[in-house]
Amino acid sequence: MLLAHAVTLAEARSYIAALADEAATFDSAVEYEHALLYLDLIHGDDIPALDASGFTDDRAILHAIAVSAVKELTDHGVDKLQVELLLDMLDVARDRDDPCADISEF
Repeated sequence: MLLAHAVTLAEARSYIAALADEAATFDSAVEYEHALLYLDLIHGDDIPALDASGFTDDRAILHAIAVSAVKELTDHGVDKLQVELLLDMLDVARDRDDPCADISEF
């Protein structure tokens, strides 16, 4: 793994971990953890360390940066289908991150 790939992977992992930490619901935290595990599965044993300290608490910003980093992984040889699956996992997690989504209005 080249340095640029490792930096991009570390960024993606860190922001997905930050999203899991800042999740508003338990279900969304679990979905973000699944996305993180899938990202680790894609890369096998070549996994850089996480650093989720000092990030913003705004989940929209965290999500945008995570998506950008995941998309950038295709530039480093990661299969596009795996990236699309990971992006879908992040979207599912974001959809479950709204604590009011399950409340129906009368």
